[in-house]
Amino acid sequence: MNPETKTCQNCKNSFVIEPEDFKFYEKIKVPPPTWCPECRAQRRFMWRDNLILYKRKSDFTNEEIFSVFSKSAPRKIYEREIWWSDKWDPMSYGRSYDFSKSLFQQFHEMLLEVPVPAHTVYNMINSDYSAGSNNLKNCYLLFVSTNNEDCAYGSELNKTKNSFDVTRIESSEFCYESFALSRCYKVFFSSHCEDCVEVWFSKNLVGCSNCFGSTNLRNKSYYIFNQPFSKEEYYKKLESFYIGSYDNSQEAQSEVKRNFLQNIEKFYYGRHNANISGEYVNNSKNVFNAYYVNSVEDSKYVQILFTPSARDCYDYSLWGEHSELIYECSSVGDHSSRIKFGYRCYINVSDIQYSAHCHSSSSLFACIGLRNKSYCILNKQYTKDEYLKLVARILKHMDEMPYVDKKGRVYKYGEFFPPELSPFAYNETIAQEYFPLTKSEALAKGYSWKDPEPRNYQIQIPNDKLPDHIKDVKDDIVGQVIECAHAVGSPSETSGQTAGAVCNEQCTQAFKIIPQELAFLRKMNLPLPRFCPNCRHYQRIRQRNPLKLWHRRCECEGQKSKTKNQNQYANTADHIHHSKTEHCQNEFETTYAPERPEIVYCEACYLREVV
Repeated sequence: MNPETKTCQNCKNSFVIEPEDFKFYEKIKVPPPTWCPECRAQRRFMWRDNLILYKRKSDFTNEEIFSVFSKSAPRKIYEREIWWSDKWDPMSYGRSYDFSKSLFQQFHEMLLEVPVPAHTVYNMINSDYSAGSNNLKNCYLLFVSTNNEDCAYGSELNKTKNSFDVTRIESSEFCYESFALSRCYKVFFSSHCEDCVEVWFSKNLVGCSNCFGSTNLRNKSYYIFNQPFSKEEYYKKLESFYIGSYDNSQEAQSEVKRNFLQNIEKFYYGRHNANISGEYVNNSKNVFNAYYVNSVEDSKYVQILFTPSARDCYDYSLWGEHSELIYECSSVGDHSSRIKFGYRCYINVSDIQYSAHCHSSSSLFACIGLRNKSYCILNKQYTKDEYLKLVARILKHMDEMPYVDKKGRVYKYGEFFPPELSPFAYNETIAQEYFPLTKSEALAKGYSWKDPEPRNYQIQIPNDKLPDHIKDVKDDIVGQVIECAHAVGSPSETSGQTAGAVCNEQCTQAFKIIPQELAFLRKMNLPLPRFCPNCRHYQRIRQRNPLKLWHRRCECEGQKSKTKNQNQYANTADHIHHSKTEHCQNEFETTYAPERPEIVYCEACYLREVV
């Protein structure tokens, strides 16, 4: 079997289907895709909510509750406890398949009628303002997080305490404005650090303590901008940075970025892998075009499978946890197998197609909200023989009467749910994080967009009136309405335009300081933030490499690196290519685009420099 080049239905770019891809499609009995891998991931991401909570009425009790669905979202919403209870019966919404309509038309009609849970949380103590999380205590505005205490303004936290404004943090404490930390204590304004203590403005450190503005260090202490200091000199220099001042912290960050560009980057983040391509891949083998996955095997085009493990999967986004043979699914996991075109199906599910919010079930087709059921179609019960015969007819019918969306994209059997059926607007989902669009761009592609709801804030503290140093902040700042810096016309780093009107970062235009946040900032001698939590999140995740691969060559030229934007790195060791004048021949797939300013090395050359 030979590779085939196809044109994506969505972006019109060409993409290649490899022989091993065809083998997988044959094994799970699906036709080859008509969308390219990137557009397929974007389509799945448009079904996953992100960092937003609304107040709306429960359709069961009529009480006001928190929900990931806005008031304008055309869905029936129940409190989570009620949705999981026996107080309603999802089978009561069952109906016979109508061969005069397309499958997706009928499925959408059911989506508008069958209740869904307001949000996914459980075992929460004093942590009401959170979603997609469990086992939280005294937390505020945490998303997709578990087993945390006394944290606020974060996502993807696990086993973390007393930390604020952090993303993708594991087993850490007293951390602030950081991304991708593991087992860290008192790490601030840093990223990609492990087993570190009292680190500031640093990147790619392992086993380090008392470091400032440094990168690529291993088991070092008392370093500033990668230069060693005595303990006494270090603390004296650290004090001179006067980091409790917002202006000084911004100046330090600018200098740090210049230092980073004069150092090297490994072509990908990950370890303990065999035969892989992607970014943020760990403990995996035979995994290709993967992003942020752990303990995955024999899979391709997979993203954000951060709980082990998954195997033999394609086009699978979000979750994992002992799943196999998953195809074109979003938010599926926890002992799932043979799931095709599923959304939020989990806990011992198998042999399910085109279904949503189904649990502990098997042999379902186009069902919503079922638990402990088998052989159902559109929430209607059948015998096994009836089910198999009708599913065969429906698959044929999907090809004969496909769904066609408003942009003319055709959905036969083998396509994931159309974006226009999602209960979320494009900018309410993680698609906006990984594939950012402006409103006009999203609408032009046929995606929905949600304008900010009127907030009618009465600004009590203009942004430029905030005290520069934390020592000058009074107790009465707690609870006051502070203007977000984006709302006063500072440039949006997402769009490059005046942010007050067009900020794509879900800017709330104002924010408040909560009591535990002020106590933390004072204790750690950190300045007040200038942006709302949503804008801070989007600025923080710019430290995350993109979900896209480029083919490149190692930039080690023997004695030094290739010169990039007047930046050059001088090697400190002999490399495996054994010549001080020979360019390394290693090539790789990397998330660093060729035009980026970073100096990118293969793993062998990188490890010779970082010891």
